[in-house]
Amino acid sequence: QVQLVESGGGLVQAGGSLRLSCAASGRTISTSAMGWFRQAPGKEREFVATISWNGGTTYYRDSVKDRVTISRDNAKNTVYLQMNSLKPEDTADYYCAARSSWTMAQNAYEYDYWGQGTQVTVSS
Repeated sequence: QVQLVESGGGLVQAGGSLRLSCAASGRTISTSAMGWFRQAPGKEREFVATISWNGGTTYYRDSVKDRVTISRDNAKNTVYLQMNSLKPEDTADYYCAARSSWTMAQNAYEYDYWGQGTQVTVSS
């Protein structure tokens, strides 16, 4: 079992930046592909970014790919999401997820472990 805990969310003005962290415990995530998803009020959960087991490959949804960077530190068992130039439409609860597989994925159902989420609010 893997436990994931997100942190770093908060209230920020449009154009600002936030760095989300996802700390894993229970077992190493060094062989797991990881992902970030978000869910805005009244909307379905959507894919944001994913990273391969060694950090060598990343993939982003189109609407964030020029503003967001996913990274990982396997020695710390932690994954990060750096978000810049934030927009009000980025407002959502952000969730970290881990796969049991080393291959990346964009669909929520392909992830086996989830954190509780951290709230990001971007004011205009």
